[in-house]
Amino acid sequence: MEDFTNKGVREKTVVDVKKLLAKKWTMIMPIIWIAYLIAYMDRVNIGLAQLSMGSDLGITAAEFGLASGIFFIGYFILEIPGTYIVERWSARKWIMRIMVTWGVVAIITGFIQNVIQLYILRFLLGLMEASFFPGIIVYITHWFTEDERARAVSLFMSAIPISTVVAAPISGLLLGVNWGGLAGWRWVFIAEGIPAIIWGFVILFALRDWPREAKWLTQEERDYLERKYVEEKNSIPQERVKSIKRGLSHPWVILLAVIYFCNVTGNYALGFWVPTIIKELTGASNILVGVLTAVSYAIGAISMVLVGRHSDRTGERFYHFAIPMIISFIGMLIVSLAANMAIISYIGIIMAVAGIYPAVSVFWPVPQTTLAGEARAVAVGLVNSVGNLGGFVGPFIVGLLTSITGSYNAGTLVLSSLFLLGAILHLILRSQVLKSKMKGK
Repeated sequence: MEDFTNKGVREKTVVDVKKLLAKKWTMIMPIIWIAYLIAYMDRVNIGLAQLSMGSDLGITAAEFGLASGIFFIGYFILEIPGTYIVERWSARKWIMRIMVTWGVVAIITGFIQNVIQLYILRFLLGLMEASFFPGIIVYITHWFTEDERARAVSLFMSAIPISTVVAAPISGLLLGVNWGGLAGWRWVFIAEGIPAIIWGFVILFALRDWPREAKWLTQEERDYLERKYVEEKNSIPQERVKSIKRGLSHPWVILLAVIYFCNVTGNYALGFWVPTIIKELTGASNILVGVLTAVSYAIGAISMVLVGRHSDRTGERFYHFAIPMIISFIGMLIVSLAANMAIISYIGIIMAVAGIYPAVSVFWPVPQTTLAGEARAVAVGLVNSVGNLGGFVGPFIVGLLTSITGSYNAGTLVLSSLFLLGAILHLILRSQVLKSKMKGK
């Protein structure tokens, strides 16, 4: 319990902080978690659709890699402006717009006739979804205090692996249908695009941009959260970057972008290519491929939540990022070197997934300790947009090298190297942050 009044005068205890946190977990997290679940399903369902779409449309491995990655070119263009809109206008209204428009594009993708149309719609999907993720990250800072954010972000981002747990078996089943004369892979896009439109309106009516607008809070709780936000904003250490210009050009921000690029390159390459790799390893049916994919991502979801919780408990972020990235490095190395051993390679896939997702969940609280105010909003947009270019590079590299060599081994070897590089760079950033803090003292 904590004493608090809006005027700053201590009186009787009026805010139960634990009860308030429980309210936030109940009223906010499920809504944004489901939104991200849907977002990721629409983003990576192409990986499972490709098991049938490729042969139907004559799409090569290189073309599939380009189609998967071109999403992030459109994503890059509107990322920073969209994040700024979230901070300055309305998170829920902007996120509603994002979800409705990407749902429409996803549904249209179910009616494509050639690879050029696929390129165009994947680009448009990225354009429509731009700023969704960093917008939510900024939104979380409106509601959760600094010591709560790693848990909030890790729980929110657990929707990434869970989306594959949910979508992989469903997509595997849909690949076998032929409703209304449409092949199953077309229904993968149509059926998984509809929820985005529906949930966009749920976001609009169920969320509030700021605590002062939430009727499910008492007046004392609203005042408390508003004050905590202002206190954090005003008590930012001197070493934190405050100006927008500095926020976009500071060496730490650039380094964060490169680190995130390493993570995302592997993250999306895994998301798009794991079903194909498992199919090649096992020769299993599409349904079984979906189940095996789901199992690996379920383990990734568990590790994400556990690592995020431990990171919050200890207050340590950098090793909680670097160690999982090294685990992913080892996992991808195993996949590259044990290509003819299905079980061992599958264990490598599980290790890669179990490392990459905890790493990304503890990555985002780090900018909160180095950036502030509007600088934080635009810098988060910059880091996410530059980092997400890895979403183009990863799938494209794997597809290109697979087409050239006839095997995915070279592509997975490149990914393993990027995981290791990301871990090393994050530890370098740690040393720079510690030096800055020592100078501040």
